[in-house]
Amino acid sequence: MPCATGRACRLFLLNCLLCFIWKKSLRKEGAFFYFCPFPQSMAEKITTKNKPEEKEKVMSFWDHLEELRMTFIRSFIAVILLAIVAFLNRKIIFDVIILAPSKPGFFTNEILCKISHKLSLNALCISDINLDIININMSGQFLTHMYISLVAGFIVAFPYVLWEIWRFVRPALLENEKKYSRGGLLVSTLLFVTGIVFSYFMIVPLTVNFLGTYQVSPSVHNQISLNSYINTVVSLTFAVGLVFELPILVYFLTKIGVLTPDFLKKNRKYMFVILLVLSAIITPPDMFSQVLVVIPLVLLYEFSIVISKRVYRRTYGEEEG
Repeated sequence: MPCATGRACRLFLLNCLLCFIWKKSLRKEGAFFYFCPFPQSMAEKITTKNKPEEKEKVMSFWDHLEELRMTFIRSFIAVILLAIVAFLNRKIIFDVIILAPSKPGFFTNEILCKISHKLSLNALCISDINLDIININMSGQFLTHMYISLVAGFIVAFPYVLWEIWRFVRPALLENEKKYSRGGLLVSTLLFVTGIVFSYFMIVPLTVNFLGTYQVSPSVHNQISLNSYINTVVSLTFAVGLVFELPILVYFLTKIGVLTPDFLKKNRKYMFVILLVLSAIITPPDMFSQVLVVIPLVLLYEFSIVISKRVYRRTYGEEEG
């Protein structure tokens, strides 16, 4: 079953992979096969308008499928190996990293306290936090240890996983697409890491302090389960990491015509209100801490507008004000 081109095969595999992920959301019977037909011959069903300038190696559909399988295997092995390293360094992972934001001596908490003393903002200083974290399941600590090790392995291996995906997709790209995809890979990784760092050092300690010390009544004491604390830290960290990928998402949505710069600018005020409300929920009751959280998110949104304008201008050749 020879392929018409390597580009055709790899684009077809990626298309089928995405359709397989979306299969359950397609309600009509046979919709999956309608949108993702499995051709009997790649040469018959898949063609490309862009002929490669250089003669490429002839590979069958199954050869490309095997390479995709090896991409997943190498990525999985990288995550597992780094997860094992994290598992063996339990004290660093938990005492130094995971549980650190719940302590007054955490880096961010100390910095905020110094700023609060200079500005006379006592609410900004997180010095009296004392969370009582408990485990209520027999196997809870061991399972949490394994779970956090896998998460740490994935975070550290994320740049390599992205590189493996790009390595598989690269033969399906044209020369100009390869040039832009290299930069996109680097920018995507940097944005994800920046989001994780920002969340861990800024949003996580403020959220842990607010939720961990909040009381509906002085007679109700907080005893926080280990699982609840871990889920809060991990979900916040990953969520903000993904939010920082907004410029990449805006780039592709503008490229295919779903988003326009005018739409983003028109809804800017609504987004600012949403960001202010979210920052007010997770921060202490003072303007300074809210500003610390909301400014990077606002700058991220403004940067996404700039990206959208440039992509829209290049794609459609129209000047945007």
